[in-house]
Amino acid sequence: MTAGTSPTFTRTNPLTGKPASTARAMTPAEAAAVAARASAAFPAWAAQGPNARRAVLNAAADALNARTDDIIAAMKAEIGATEGWARFNIMLATGMVREAASITTQISGEVIPSDKPGCLAMALREPVGVILGIAPWNAPVILGVRAIATALACGNAVIFKASEICPRTHEIIVEAFAAAGLPEGVIGVVTNAPQDAGEVVGALIDHPAIRRINFTGSTAVGKIIARRAAEHLKPVLLELGGKAPLIVLEDADLDEAVAAAAFGAFMNQGQICMSTERIIVADKVADAFVAKFAAKAASMKAGDPEIGNTPLGAVVDNKTVVHVESLIADALEHGAVRQAGGEAHGVIMPATVIDKVTKEMRLYSEESFGPVVAVIRARDEEDAIRLANDSQYGLSAAVFTRDVARGLAVARRIKSGICHVNGPTVHDEAQMPFGGVGASGYGRFGGKAGIDQFTELRWITVDTAPGHYPI
Repeated sequence: MTAGTSPTFTRTNPLTGKPASTARAMTPAEAAAVAARASAAFPAWAAQGPNARRAVLNAAADALNARTDDIIAAMKAEIGATEGWARFNIMLATGMVREAASITTQISGEVIPSDKPGCLAMALREPVGVILGIAPWNAPVILGVRAIATALACGNAVIFKASEICPRTHEIIVEAFAAAGLPEGVIGVVTNAPQDAGEVVGALIDHPAIRRINFTGSTAVGKIIARRAAEHLKPVLLELGGKAPLIVLEDADLDEAVAAAAFGAFMNQGQICMSTERIIVADKVADAFVAKFAAKAASMKAGDPEIGNTPLGAVVDNKTVVHVESLIADALEHGAVRQAGGEAHGVIMPATVIDKVTKEMRLYSEESFGPVVAVIRARDEEDAIRLANDSQYGLSAAVFTRDVARGLAVARRIKSGICHVNGPTVHDEAQMPFGGVGASGYGRFGGKAGIDQFTELRWITVDTAPGHYPI
């Protein structure tokens, strides 16, 4: 979209406080105009054959990959990401676009036997119209692409509501798709100043051209969006907060569990919806596990991502620092023990391990979305399962045991949309059904599961014989 007369807003670098990017502060009326253009462009895009859409999406994957340097620079400046995290975002996101391209010929229907003589009954999947995709800042390329790619593959037009925290990163995604040859208007981006977010998003949800919404973000905001959409009977796909548990049973390979837990807890400074927030460890091995895990956490230094000599970068803002430190202070006040971590220096926070966390502590149940993990000790397997399920959230989970059959049995009893046996809670692949239960939302992104979210299932019949009617 070309710049107009709209005012702009500036995103500041969380580490330096200097301007990181500038974007249009669009009004609700301007956002509505983007939706109207998408609505006008939708019929022609929906009429494209599957291989034509596939070609455009594969070109978009190439275009996105070609913008690697721009994306790395934008992610470092806007959210304090490390180069490694930015490159991982690009790698997985391009895979997601190619996966979306591959499903254009998999949007299939079926012929259903009819009791009516001579009636050919079919179930067909057709594009919906204009999809509103709203993505957050924490994994901006992965989640931005996820909000739009499958919707486009299914023949829909898309409005991408960029995050106010990383508008430039999100604009680059749309620029890459546009450069790949998407017809004018099929994809549009809306940027807005932080104080206008509610009004702009509300106007988009209310717009008659918008037929479905997908949102990734906090549970609190997800509820607001779901209520607003419900007023118009518009379906919503919600991927929300998490408090992912990682269970370590007494027969687990502790070194493997430590490695997976450290990756899950501290990758991107713990700012991932799947981040390991709770390590539930059996009493018999708790002391040994905590000693190994605390040493691992202490070795994971945080630093300036522009320098790039540490595995961890900055957290997104000072608000995160205040929130995480308040959770730590509350836990320590109630008897928990800090096994690793220390003082934050601005938005550079150390990897922190808090042991002997119990239910009366806020860290037990509140999502931290930062580089701190709670260690909760369990009496046995049954107690570990109870503790894992003692949460309003249910996105990702993990269980470590040398007995795979036992691990599968435990995984089946954990209330989450995703569970990994002997793997980290942070695990995403383009073709997998991704989503949660409870306060973590509903609906599924990914692969064929995404087709259901971004198409309408219609029943169409053809009568091939004369009808017989009772009146």
